[in-house]
Amino acid sequence: MTERTTLAEKPLIGPVEPPQLHIMTYNIRRRVAHVNPWSHDFWGRREPLVRRLLAAEQPTILGVQEALPDQMPAILEGLGEGYSSIGRGRNADGGGEQCPIVYDARRLELLEWDQDALSNTPDTPGSNGWGNLIPRIVVTARFRDRETDKKLTVLNTHLDHMSRKSRQRSAEAIRSLVAQTEGAVVVTGDFNTGAASQPYEAMTSGEVLADAWDEAKERLTELWGTFPHYRAPKQGRKRIDWVMVNSGVTVVETGINTTRYNGAWPSDHTPVQAIITVD
Repeated sequence: MTERTTLAEKPLIGPVEPPQLHIMTYNIRRRVAHVNPWSHDFWGRREPLVRRLLAAEQPTILGVQEALPDQMPAILEGLGEGYSSIGRGRNADGGGEQCPIVYDARRLELLEWDQDALSNTPDTPGSNGWGNLIPRIVVTARFRDRETDKKLTVLNTHLDHMSRKSRQRSAEAIRSLVAQTEGAVVVTGDFNTGAASQPYEAMTSGEVLADAWDEAKERLTELWGTFPHYRAPKQGRKRIDWVMVNSGVTVVETGINTTRYNGAWPSDHTPVQAIITVD
């Protein structure tokens, strides 16, 4: 694995050595059509910044939200050679926004993966019905660590931004999936609600999952809100992007990455990162 000291820019975490794994969740903000080139949302302005941030951080596993198909090359090229991606669009035809899981295939062997709709018919692509007007999905992948031979299951999701009922039912569905999974589990996502919410309580109830922020032996940053929306980061704002783990995972470090380049943000969200080991 690449040493941290070879990077041109100082990352929050950067590459790690076995048995550690670097986990990142990142809503990269979809490419918005018909915005002015000087808008904070303009993908042509943000794309090189996303590439730059990912090139510095080099997570072993990256859960992405709001990725459109034509944004995926920036993610994979930013991370560099050796990374692979799984996940389809959320629409019935497999198009539209994705919640891909991107991983370092040099370190991790993909054993199996699946994608479920967050609805009463999870096997029906594009289905909804919990109050969300657009489909919502969860992508699940099972990996074997080539260095330690340990196995890890990762779930990545993006909950609805409007419907409280949808967020609640989705959180319950994800918790149920984790409860049925053997071994170590990590959940990444943009949950569109804060840590003092009912969906958060649903996911952490019964000790099925725990918040990596709470479990970490060391916190590398302040407790920033994770949706600064291109403004200066602030403490006390909602932390709507989470990394969660089950009892098979130890969280060594965690942090909220507020990196900007000459004052410009790569996305309207901040990445949340953690170093973990599989027990």
